[in-house]
Formats: sequence, C-alpha cells, structure tokens
Amino acid sequence: MNTLDIERLKECRLKLGITKQEAAKRIQISQPAYLRYEAGTRKPSVQIIEKMAEVFSTSADYLIGNTKEKNPDRMIIEKDKNPSLFLLAESCKNLNESQLKRILVYAIKLSAPESDNS
Repeated sequence: MNTLDIERLKECRLKLGITKQEAAKRIQISQPAYLRYEAGTRKPSVQIIEKMAEVFSTSADYLIGNTKEKNPDRMIIEKDKNPSLFLLAESCKNLNESQLKRILVYAIKLSAPESDNS
C-alpha cells in the first residue's frame, strides 16, 4: 500500500497559505490527527487522503507519490455551494463528445482576459 508523501502534503498546505489547524478544519479531522499525518507518525486512510486531495485541489495519486502531476483528477461540485456550476455540470452529463467540446471552447473563451474577447 502506498503511503502519504509528507513533503507533498506540506507543500500543498503552504501553497494554499493555510495553517495546520486550518488544514485540519477543512479536511474535517482533528488538529492532532493532521499534525501526525504531516509529521509522518500516523498513516491516513484512503478516505482521508481523498479528502486531503479534494481540499488541496490535487489528486490522491500526487499526495502518495504515484505521479508528478499536481492537477486534480476529479472534482466535487456541491449544489448548495455552487448552484450554477452544479446545474451546468448536470445539464451537460448526457451530451455527446462533440457537444461537450463546443461548450469547452466557449468556456475557455469566456475565461480569457477581456482584451482577448474582442
């Protein structure tokens, strides 16, 4: 079984600019538990590693050292926290690949700086 890469865990926390206490709060674990995980004296469950990856916007595979790719490999969109994005994802789930690509191109154009949208 793979174990948590404590250097990557610390790097992800620092990238967010949060304290260990805040990390524990976001992961929904006790501060002493988080301190042990980051110190390497306690091994988290797979579920805790998945929650860490979600909180730190990375993948579980990155946190356990299976990949150098930092980008997340999944996202959780909560309806009550981001209803518009949730509705968008919900409305796109039955589209074909061509339709999804058209929406993606449009979304990329929308996210470009204003000067590029001319």
